[in-house]
Amino acid sequence: MLEEWRHWLEGARHPFLVLTDHHNLEYLRSAKQLNPHQARWALFFTRFQFSVTYRPRSKNSKADALSRQFEAQSEPTQPDLILPAAAILAPVRWSLIEEIRRAHADEPLPANCPTTKVHVPLQFHQQVLQWVHKAPRSGHPGILQSTQLTRRRFWWPSLRTDVERFVQACPICTQSRVSRQLPEGLLEPLLTPQCPWSHLSVDFLTDLPDSGGFTTVMAVVDRFSKGCKFIPLKGSPTVMQTVEAMFQHVFRNFGLPEDIVSDQGSQFTSRVWRSLCEQLGISVNLNSGYHPQSNGQVEHLNQEIGRFLRSYCSREQQRWSEFLP
Repeated sequence: MLEEWRHWLEGARHPFLVLTDHHNLEYLRSAKQLNPHQARWALFFTRFQFSVTYRPRSKNSKADALSRQFEAQSEPTQPDLILPAAAILAPVRWSLIEEIRRAHADEPLPANCPTTKVHVPLQFHQQVLQWVHKAPRSGHPGILQSTQLTRRRFWWPSLRTDVERFVQACPICTQSRVSRQLPEGLLEPLLTPQCPWSHLSVDFLTDLPDSGGFTTVMAVVDRFSKGCKFIPLKGSPTVMQTVEAMFQHVFRNFGLPEDIVSDQGSQFTSRVWRSLCEQLGISVNLNSGYHPQSNGQVEHLNQEIGRFLRSYCSREQQRWSEFLP
């Protein structure tokens, strides 16, 4: 368990508790005689701050159930489909490749075609590009990424040019694309964090279509690991709703941070927010007015989540809250 979660637990600011039904583990670190295998584990444990508490198996049912070996069912059952038949892409992909191979039966392959790629005749260019660029797992990527995805399996002489024209003409990309050109000027870099979830950036994505009562997304980014949390909220959140969301979804799971960077919204300039952060020992930093690029990580994240939601919820805007990671 410690190896699996090492990147979160090593260097944590607060000690954590390990519950186990193995009674002898309570005395591993205090034992005077250890065999070589136990000594290696004891040395590994010194990298963490934690305590071990014994819990009987009868009261440790969750971990005990996960550790048991799976027993196959004696009678085979027909599992229910998770995705509808219309959402399964594999038959479409293989059908297209078979059509391409049948088209090559009457014409030879170009001499410069790589042997590991499928040469695509002219009449199938648009179908291949649509499948690569508009697949849900692709996310309407840009020209460079679309070219790389296409070249993984397919080839034709004008591939790069055709991909560039296709992406530039994509109506969804045109509506969702954001400008990457930064204004002139110098920005003072933020402090470099030394451990996960110690320095956070917070911002709101507002005025979204109603989705189950939610119209706002609060984005919280860890500037160390780039991990993020997307929290749907109803309307324009008050300072108390913001505090409740931070405690419920961030502080409870990752501990109290050292620093929070946000814009100059009313939630973050209020006396309640400043007094709370002061009592908790959290440093509060605000962006410069009309310069959102000073909190670039969360602003870039807002642009990306907005682009994905516009791409995949354009026809079902009332369901965007279901697609939040």
